[in-house]
Order: sequence, then structure tokens, then C-alpha cells
Amino acid sequence: MDMKTAPLSLLNDPTLLKTDALINGQWVAGTSRFDVNDPATGKKLADVANLGPTEAEAAIAAANTAWGPWKAKTGKERSAILRKWFDLLMANQEDLGRIMTAEQGKPFAEAKGEVAYGASFVEWYAEEAKRVNG
Repeated sequence: MDMKTAPLSLLNDPTLLKTDALINGQWVAGTSRFDVNDPATGKKLADVANLGPTEAEAAIAAANTAWGPWKAKTGKERSAILRKWFDLLMANQEDLGRIMTAEQGKPFAEAKGEVAYGASFVEWYAEEAKRVNG
């Protein structure tokens, strides 16, 4: 990964840029990689995991296993977890926007807005989780 490529060089927390896939709490590199290039310059930003059917099946199995403990949590507990996720998204809005700008070529202000928009759904579900029907 070339962290000198702007705007990635401006990240406050470079650890937010992940190039492996998270499956069952473990970072998985996969058996092959593919390049992600800056659409404006064509320069390589990173190479990321290229996962196949085996990894997809492992991810599905891990999600299925995680469902049991998640559904056993109270609405209040689920709400707190989702709220923490929302707070993390918003605390890192600038960096997430920079990553999106580098990868997609969209204007930085638009990318930041997209982070906030996506985070608003997490916030909404955090509130809904408290309700009996949530």
C-alpha cells in the first residue's frame, strides 16, 4: 500500500485502511490480491484480498454462528453496540471520506456526506433496537 498517495497520506488514523477481509474475527489475506487504483491518476493505492467461494462460505458460517449470541442480547445491549459503531463512524468521518475519495474519485465533501448518511442508518437502527418491535 502506498500511503504517500494523496489523500491517503492525510489520514489521521492510517489503520482504518484495511486491505484484508475480516472473517470470524480474523484478518484474511485470501489466496490472491487485486489492485485498487486512484481513478484520477491511475496510481496504485493498495492491493486488497480477492476472496473466493471458500472464504465466502467461511464468512457465512461465521455470521450464522454470531447470530446466536447477538439475538440473545437485550435490545438495550444491541442499541449500545450499534450506537458505538455510529459514534466510531462519525469520529472517523474525515478519514473514511478521504479513503472513499482516493478509491472512487468523488469529491471529498460528497464522500464525507456519504459517510454521515450511511452512519445515520446505523443510528436509526440503534434507536429502533430499544423498542419491543426493534
